[in-house]
Amino acid sequence: MMNFRSTDEFWLFYMSQHSKPATRRWHFAGTFSSILCLIYAVLFNWWFLFFVPLSGYGLAWYSHFYVEQNIPATFGHPIWSLLCDFKMFVFMISGQMDREIKRPDLKIFEILNFDSIIFTLDDQKSHKIEFCT
Repeated sequence: MMNFRSTDEFWLFYMSQHSKPATRRWHFAGTFSSILCLIYAVLFNWWFLFFVPLSGYGLAWYSHFYVEQNIPATFGHPIWSLLCDFKMFVFMISGQMDREIKRPDLKIFEILNFDSIIFTLDDQKSHKIEFCT
């Protein structure tokens, strides 16, 4: 598991785990269906709240296991994963996701077998991520 100090650091990792367009589309469908289930539950039937996490996580996890073929980031970082999922959802709605996924600093996560990596974000500060072994 990796240690992250900020959501900006986690966002880079999160994007590396969603590199395939089909994975991001499944996430979009899951988030959208969760929002619809939440609205329906609030307006008509509270028992429908059961389907909010079921539809959202079900579709997203399907994409990780069968499309991206990796482990969902939710397993290690549930809160940050949820926040970044909504961030990705907004980027997809606004048409900015293609630009975001092509950021050059995402390539750093393709480097394997290091104890830690150091990179610079837009804030011009050096950030370090350590890998726990």
